Amino acid sequence: MNVFLGIDVGSVSSNFVIVDEDLQVLDAIYLRTQGKPLEIIKTGLMQIYTRLSKNQRISGVGTTGSGRQLAALVVGADVVKNEITAHAVAAAHSVPDVHTVLEIGGQDSKIIILEQGIVADFAMNTVCAAGTGSFLDQQAARLGLSIEKFSQLALEATNPVRIAGRCSVFAESDMIHKQQLGHGLPDIVAGLCQALVRNYLNNVGKGKDIREPIIFQGGVAANPGIKVAFEKALNTKIIVPKWFGVMGALGAAILAQETVAKKGESSFRGIELVESQYKTASFDCQGCPNVCEVIELLVDEKLYARWGDKCGKWTDNLQKVKASNN
Repeated sequence: MNVFLGIDVGSVSSNFVIVDEDLQVLDAIYLRTQGKPLEIIKTGLMQIYTRLSKNQRISGVGTTGSGRQLAALVVGADVVKNEITAHAVAAAHSVPDVHTVLEIGGQDSKIIILEQGIVADFAMNTVCAAGTGSFLDQQAARLGLSIEKFSQLALEATNPVRIAGRCSVFAESDMIHKQQLGHGLPDIVAGLCQALVRNYLNNVGKGKDIREPIIFQGGVAANPGIKVAFEKALNTKIIVPKWFGVMGALGAAILAQETVAKKGESSFRGIELVESQYKTASFDCQGCPNVCEVIELLVDEKLYARWGDKCGKWTDNLQKVKASNN
């Protein structure tokens, strides 16, 4: 059986999804990136291989996320797409008539507007931590709660307090102040959820045509308090898809299946890639005022790839290096 792998390498998490030829999810793995994308890519691939059945064969790979280029070079990806495209593809697959995608991850958030399955508009917030999964993790840790317990607390609120949500620093200070005034923890957490939703809609969602069907995805979609806050703010139902936490990887897997179906073969390097040693290095090119930061990937101590230069000078040079090695 041919199966297809999607890899989403992000700053907080790296996700791996396997789909069959009918684009049904067979398996999904969520790993913390921990600042070690190369190691996590190899770990994820090893876990995927141990969970494949004997008759399943990876016949295509797609990558996305902030580390998509690195992942693509390591695994030999058939398709490399940005997060907007990958999340939109997965959303349209999960809810075919979806119009609005609300996505909040560990370090950023985005909104995608689709018209008949095609991206018509989008916006991203990668500057402020307020409203992201990492901020919620920090607040849960500060309160001595697991993120699961923290997420459920908002549903116990009877009178949510108003929290300043425009900045993560102000939000934390406001939460501490409300605690000192004697407000209950459920009301404070519910107030934080509402503040984060206000911040999202006033910044990422500002001026966007937010209409039903609306789906909520990304790791923060696991927080029922945020979902309820969105439903209250938008006065409508919010759909959380089954694979909400790995939608980027799902989209990459779907795109891999479509790409391989068109070209007839895959560039995937296979399981032997996990046996190689990978290392990255970088240098600043002084050839022009751009001073591009050029990144190098070494496989088993040999130069394998370079990227990051705007003019292609070092990429061209790499082709010459490869030619001389053959």
